[in-house]
Amino acid sequence: KSSVQTVGEEQIQNPYTELLVLKGHQDIVRFLVQIDDCRFASAGDDGIVFLWNAQTGEKLFELHGHTHKITAIAPFSSSDAFEEKKHFIITASADRTVIVWDCSSGRQVQKVSCFHSTVKCLTVLQRLDVWLSGGSDLCVWNRKLDLLCKTSHLTDAGISALVELPKNCVAAAVGKELIIFRLSDSNSECEGWNVLEVKRLVDHQDNILSLVSVNDLTFVTGSHVGELIVWDALDWTKQASECNFWESSVHPDVQPEIKLSQSPNETSVQHLTSDEECVFAAVGKGIYVYNLQMKRVIACQKTAHDSSVLHIEKLPNRQLISCSEDGSVRIWELREKQQLPAEPVPTGLLVVWG
Repeated sequence: KSSVQTVGEEQIQNPYTELLVLKGHQDIVRFLVQIDDCRFASAGDDGIVFLWNAQTGEKLFELHGHTHKITAIAPFSSSDAFEEKKHFIITASADRTVIVWDCSSGRQVQKVSCFHSTVKCLTVLQRLDVWLSGGSDLCVWNRKLDLLCKTSHLTDAGISALVELPKNCVAAAVGKELIIFRLSDSNSECEGWNVLEVKRLVDHQDNILSLVSVNDLTFVTGSHVGELIVWDALDWTKQASECNFWESSVHPDVQPEIKLSQSPNETSVQHLTSDEECVFAAVGKGIYVYNLQMKRVIACQKTAHDSSVLHIEKLPNRQLISCSEDGSVRIWELREKQQLPAEPVPTGLLVVWG
């Protein structure tokens, strides 16, 4: 018998409870990032960045500065040991600019407008004190927003997602391919940096939409046709592969629903986030919890939003936030699953979505 339960009227207890629906955006919400234990930011097609209080749902700041939709966002903090730790976010837009914002004041700190194409992804490498932008090429920047180096033009499709790997490497999604780059500091005195392509992985059948680092040993990728691949972060070998992994959440006693065709949006792995044990996947309108050790879905909520879920992010205190094409941001809380006397919960059933 399947240990997966979905949320329905007949279910007595519902450990994953929707706490708040936050409204403010005027268009599709595509991105969520945690700033610290108390705050997170959301951004999307209206070009506005909202900063929220994660506990109360209160809107803290509206950040106006971009003239087109937001295409990437990344948080980072100052690493100066002599002053109080400051939190920033960096945003990219279809207006071909990148802006650094101070999360305490909501003010613009810096702005860069030298891009020839839209930046599709951003990631900050705190250990190297640099940040990367991906689009038609991969650029390396220092904290002052000086361009240190960049790759030659990759493809018209460009880099859609980036994730940091051990040993100064990053994995970049370029269409169906996963390209591993290594960063090297050639001369620390004049900040000479190099980006070297070291490997191409062509195991996906369709475009890779999301990458997530699980720990120092593992990262996971998800594609447009619902593939989920688990990789070794050190030697980049494939550890496990799933396709339509969420279908294991269907109860075996229930007659499967007949569908003439599935929309690509229903099977597309739009976004991934993780903890040490599980990968949380946004697939279609639902959110699925895939246990890496057990190699199967252990819980799901098939209709977390009215439209496709585009981004999910973990918060402290067993909370999760999600955003969607429906323009809403939702905060969820995980409560412990109680043992039901009539139906003992099998080992490994950690969460149920609601």
